[in-house]
Amino acid sequence: MTTTRAPISLYGFLRPRPERAQEVRRLLTSLVEPTRQEEGNLEYHLHAQDDGRLFLYEVWRSQEDLDRHNAIPPLRAFLDNILDFLEEAPDGYFDTMVSPYPTASGGRTT
Repeated sequence: MTTTRAPISLYGFLRPRPERAQEVRRLLTSLVEPTRQEEGNLEYHLHAQDDGRLFLYEVWRSQEDLDRHNAIPPLRAFLDNILDFLEEAPDGYFDTMVSPYPTASGGRTT
C-alpha cells in the first residue's frame, strides 16, 4: 500500500520597514526563479500590495523540502533577523493542502 502525502502550503503578508522595503523586495524577488527550480517546490509566488505589503504563496511537496529551502544562506539570514527587515511579525499561515494538487503528468495528488 502506497501512502501519498498532501502538499503543504505557506502563505502570508510581510510588511517591510519603509527604509528596507526595496532590499526586502529585491531579496524575495531574487529567490523566485531559483526556488521554483528546487526539488519539491510546486509553487512560489510573490505579490506586491498597493499598501507596500508583500504577499508570499508557496506550495511544497513535503515539510522536508520546505526545511531544505529555508536553510539556503540568503533566506536563512533573512529569517534569522526577520524583525530587522519587517515592521511586524509576518501574518503567515502554514497548512496541509486539502484539495487535490495537479501533478506534472496531469494526475492529482491527494
